[in-house]
Amino acid sequence: MTARFEITIDAQSPARLAQFWSEVLPGYQIRAYDSTELVRLATLGLSPETDTSVALDGNGPTLWFQQVDQPTAQRNRIHFDFKVADRHSEAQRLIRMGAALHEEREDHIVMLDPEGNQFCLFNF
Repeated sequence: MTARFEITIDAQSPARLAQFWSEVLPGYQIRAYDSTELVRLATLGLSPETDTSVALDGNGPTLWFQQVDQPTAQRNRIHFDFKVADRHSEAQRLIRMGAALHEEREDHIVMLDPEGNQFCLFNF
């Protein structure tokens, strides 16, 4: 099967969560809003800051952050794993950006993004 795919992440504040991940993922940025999209949002009483669906484009699949009312209740069924040079230093950098330390294990660190979605840091 040849396919392109996108990853959709539930969020209470899509714009805020997209901003966090745009700072975490090298080469990813929030998709720019053109004038047509800004008008469409305005007719719905929305703005880029309150948009209910925000795209993050980069070197890999597009990440979509879609608004849901419920917070993350438990371990998410899909999560990101990152291989980094120094997982402890990276964890501290991410905490300064709004992430939280969830659990430190022998070979990796489990982190939470600002809305409680888990992701892991492993050393190379």
